[in-house]
Amino acid sequence: MPLPPWLEQPLADLLRRQRGHAVLLAASPGVGLLDLGLAVAQSWLCEARAADMPACGACASCRLVQAHTHPDLLVLVPEALQEALGWLATEDGEAKASKAKPSREIKVEALRRAVEFAQQTSSRGRAKVVVIFPAERMNAISANTLLKTLEEPPGEARFVLCTEGVDALLPTIRSRCQMVALHPPEPGMARHWLEARGVREGQVLLAAAGGQPYAALALVEAGVDASQWAALPQRLARGEGQAVAGWPAPLLVQTLQKLCHDAMAIAVGGSPRYFPSASFEGLRGDISALSAWARELSRVARHEDHPWHAALLADALVAQAKRHLNSPQ
Repeated sequence: MPLPPWLEQPLADLLRRQRGHAVLLAASPGVGLLDLGLAVAQSWLCEARAADMPACGACASCRLVQAHTHPDLLVLVPEALQEALGWLATEDGEAKASKAKPSREIKVEALRRAVEFAQQTSSRGRAKVVVIFPAERMNAISANTLLKTLEEPPGEARFVLCTEGVDALLPTIRSRCQMVALHPPEPGMARHWLEARGVREGQVLLAAAGGQPYAALALVEAGVDASQWAALPQRLARGEGQAVAGWPAPLLVQTLQKLCHDAMAIAVGGSPRYFPSASFEGLRGDISALSAWARELSRVARHEDHPWHAALLADALVAQAKRHLNSPQ
């Protein structure tokens, strides 16, 4: 996927100003953080680009990066995200298989592998690049494993740390990187980007995703369109479980949290953020009941890794939504 327009200038600025061995890219989720990190890595490895310019996109090195097979690029993501992001850990060329539940953290073993990788000689003579996403998923042991290499990097090693929670990183990690803070794109630019990818009524899904275009695109890929989204408050107020049938638990809980937020805003005279105002016509929940619902949804969200029975959880959450969206004031 080509780099979105709102990331082009940050990439150009970073390549022009960056002189150290490590950068820390910080942004809210859904902005395209990993894509920017990979664009930085590809630019450092490109064999045909002019100085301080982005990667050419056509040389042998660029094609290897695009195919996820460059010998001098290592991308570390948690096991739980590897398949979705397309960066599977490999060993001797084969994806590693494990019966254990995929970890949501970046394990210390992966960081040790990255340190060893960074100390090796570059295969193609440009650099050895390690991209870590999301960097805040490194636990304390993992982060300390990386720290010494950040302090005394091998000559050809470069690091791109991508974080959606910069405050969760160790101060010693942050202090050894050049930080670049990214901001959500202007809504019109994000809407045009979505519509160029065939997303209809992009403004509705952009609002549904809190202004985060990649999150809006993920909603579409999950089978949610603008009309379905706009109809959700009324359908859930009627207890129609079919409206969210088959949704994974994290998406369902996040959606209900957004619905609860908007219902609370309306209950105190405000405006909804995630759903169109017309979606709440005739719905006026009690603020105390809605507050209790918000606390219950937060409790469920904290345990989203629990092996819920998906259908039973959905039935319970839909019944809960119906009750609170119709609570007497």
